[in-house]
Amino acid sequence: QVRLVVSGGGSVQPGGSLKLSCAASGTSIFINTLDWYRQAPGKSREWVAQITKSGTTFYEDDVKGRFTASRDAAVNTAYLQMDALKPEDTAVYYCNFPYDPTDWGQGTRVTVSS
Repeated sequence: QVRLVVSGGGSVQPGGSLKLSCAASGTSIFINTLDWYRQAPGKSREWVAQITKSGTTFYEDDVKGRFTASRDAAVNTAYLQMDALKPEDTAVYYCNFPYDPTDWGQGTRVTVSS
């Protein structure tokens, strides 16, 4: 059974950093393209970033230059490093395989506030 568990959220002040983890089980984090998404309060889930099978990364314009997607084969985990956080980054963050999605799970909450 394929499972993705996201962790690492928390509360930070504007300008702060967080690193989210997306731990995979039942599959390799490397065999599929992986997307990061977020859902802000009262809004629909939106795409944030992608890391392809080959390791190429893409980012939504609002996070480009601030967020970095990566993967670590040793722990079968993908990461989203989030720097220079803004209040508008406040959301629940998720990861999933866009071409073979699994259960979304609980996500991890990120709150950016002074």
